[in-house]
Amino acid sequence: MPTHGNMRNMRRQRKIIHVDMDAFYASVEQRDFPEYRGKPLIVGGLPEGRGGVVATASYEARSYGVRSAMPSKVAQRLCPDALFVYPRFDAYKAASRHIREIFHRYTDIVEPLSLDEAYLDVTDDKQGIGSALVIAKRIKQAIREELQLTASAGVSINKFVAKIASDMQKPDGLTFIGPSKIEAFMEELPVERFFGVGKVTAAKMKAMGFNIGADLKKLSEAELIRYFGKPGRFYYQIVRGIDHREVQPHREAKSVSVEDTYQQDLTAVDDMLAELGRLTVKLVSRLQGAQLKGRTITVKFKFHDFSLMTRSHTLQEPVNDEGSLFHIVKRIIGKVDLRGRKIRLLGVGVSNLEKQDGARREKTIDAQLKLFAAPSSDDAQPSDL
Repeated sequence: MPTHGNMRNMRRQRKIIHVDMDAFYASVEQRDFPEYRGKPLIVGGLPEGRGGVVATASYEARSYGVRSAMPSKVAQRLCPDALFVYPRFDAYKAASRHIREIFHRYTDIVEPLSLDEAYLDVTDDKQGIGSALVIAKRIKQAIREELQLTASAGVSINKFVAKIASDMQKPDGLTFIGPSKIEAFMEELPVERFFGVGKVTAAKMKAMGFNIGADLKKLSEAELIRYFGKPGRFYYQIVRGIDHREVQPHREAKSVSVEDTYQQDLTAVDDMLAELGRLTVKLVSRLQGAQLKGRTITVKFKFHDFSLMTRSHTLQEPVNDEGSLFHIVKRIIGKVDLRGRKIRLLGVGVSNLEKQDGARREKTIDAQLKLFAAPSSDDAQPSDL
């Protein structure tokens, strides 16, 4: 009679692909407008230091140090010859729909994260190909031939490792991290690359002498929880390559939000607005990727004494574009007295959501990492990847 442990070993491990488009907005612009090709291009933000943040930078601009979510005035200082263009979200959404249609040729278990990235579970693919690597190559080829765009893909047995893998050989990369390599890979991974480890936590880890996964692996689960709170349990699991989250093709949302914690407290309102602009860009990508609009916009503040405050504004009609959202964010900021206040965390969220076709969402998104659920019985053989 097989033991429970033996039964778990007999289960197939999943075959997970994470696909991430390369400089998506900028690449669409360069595809559609030949005069932009080969030039440093910045989508979003305003030139001449007039405000805004970078939504996406082409690889030519990135070579100057320009990055997504950077204030436009910093981007222009780094790359004075950069071309600034306003986002064309209709064009990006059209490309995203086509890309998802390509995904669905191979599996219906697709979890979009934004307009330009998604997880796919191809454990049992529609075409009976059996190899996640072959499927990833075919997806990349179809995106190149049908949309004249490039994507990077990561292939592994869980979401966490597949996502990291997709970023390893950008642009136009394909990286496979097999089951036998995962634990050694996680041991060498810098702590700032761990999903869920922000800048502040990474700095704290490094100050304590924890620079790579192997350093964290020396600690017990109880020690990690004592040092880092509840996320310590997550760190204990993930440094061992354990991630039981399933690809969720039908996530429903009541709210979508983004936030960031800062190593140094923010005290200038201009700095706060720049950060909120950056967060709004991320929020728009998530909303449009899920084809959602919302009527209630909320700004979250955490002060240096760890006290929290939220302020909201509700509109008559739902929105999901950067201009409308950031206009409301600025109105909210204008009504809050932040003089003398030190901000350690900012967040922006949207609720009262509707699908873009007007149908109201009813179920709640599972926004927390489901890392510790039991693994499903239809995981993939390592040799089948």
